[in-house]
Amino acid sequence: MTVVSIVFAILLMTLTLASMQFSPCIIVSFSRDRVTQWTLGIFLGTFTYCMAALPAAHSLPHPFAPVVTVLGAMLLALVCVGWLLFFIHHISRAISVNHIVDRIASETEVMIDEVMPWPHRPGRLDGDDPRRGYPWETTLSSQVSGYIRFLDTRRLVAVARSYRVKVDVLRRVGHFVPAGVPLMKLSRGDRMQLDGSEELRRAFDFGPTRTLQQDVEFGVLQIVDIALKAISPAVNDPTTAIGSVDQLSRILIRFASRDTPESILYDPPGVFRVHVPWIGFERLLDSAFEQIRLYARGDVAVSLRLLRALADIAVTTPDPLFRRILAERGRRIVAGCASSLGEAELEPLRARAAALEGLAAPPQAGAENLSGP
Repeated sequence: MTVVSIVFAILLMTLTLASMQFSPCIIVSFSRDRVTQWTLGIFLGTFTYCMAALPAAHSLPHPFAPVVTVLGAMLLALVCVGWLLFFIHHISRAISVNHIVDRIASETEVMIDEVMPWPHRPGRLDGDDPRRGYPWETTLSSQVSGYIRFLDTRRLVAVARSYRVKVDVLRRVGHFVPAGVPLMKLSRGDRMQLDGSEELRRAFDFGPTRTLQQDVEFGVLQIVDIALKAISPAVNDPTTAIGSVDQLSRILIRFASRDTPESILYDPPGVFRVHVPWIGFERLLDSAFEQIRLYARGDVAVSLRLLRALADIAVTTPDPLFRRILAERGRRIVAGCASSLGEAELEPLRARAAALEGLAAPPQAGAENLSGP
């Protein structure tokens, strides 16, 4: 039990350090760490085995020593010593900020692949909003307070079809919904019975904290919190902020390469049933870079890395709309730094912003003829 106490002490110290130095949001990922769970399980299992084997050794009425059982306990003790050394090595890596940010980015990319499996189609036309043609006379309020962690769209569509109603979801995944606040609007809600209303509410999973089940923005905000704390005057660690910006660009590149889930759901085909809001590229881009931009107005290194991240995203996406959005964010960065930096520091920022503008500019008509005879 002494070793188990040491493991718990190391774990609590790590959680406290990570929460204070980086962000309280990352504690969830530490609690899900498989190595930590295996470590606690191995040590507690060894203790339980030894306690269960202890009564097997006795001296009355005849002395008896369970050799095999004792050898098993000795083998487990050696395993525990080796695993403790591995656990200490793992924890020393786990509290490294680069490792933490990389793990959050990797988990966010995996979630993007699951929620958004289809490649992005530039210039996709969404068509007219079918919600305009229906009266929304009924609202369903949330009965509990919490963050929307998961939304079962299939259940929403199935319930709406069975009661022949239309559903307009008012809050997206990741939003906090207090009890009593409208969660959905219904068209022809007079057809909805009490059981049907409860079925619609059960399509939402609420919790006290946000998770990475469907919430792309939550992964981004965890990294943003680390970057903001790094460039705060109390810490003044631009290297960590630059590393966080690099990982944010990685997430946004993956997000920009995928189509967002369908907001308008039909069943049967052609019959509008449910509208579900999802976060878009522009909103996620602002969540990733806007606060860092405001905090880094006097930091040349971080501002330059922000512009380079925007350029990296623009190079990888063929969507001209996304490129124009990125160029506009680049202009914001330079304009914000103009009040805090001198002309010498602004010159590389303007050069990098001009390169970003060049990526966003449409191809010149007839440019292919400039090299003609």
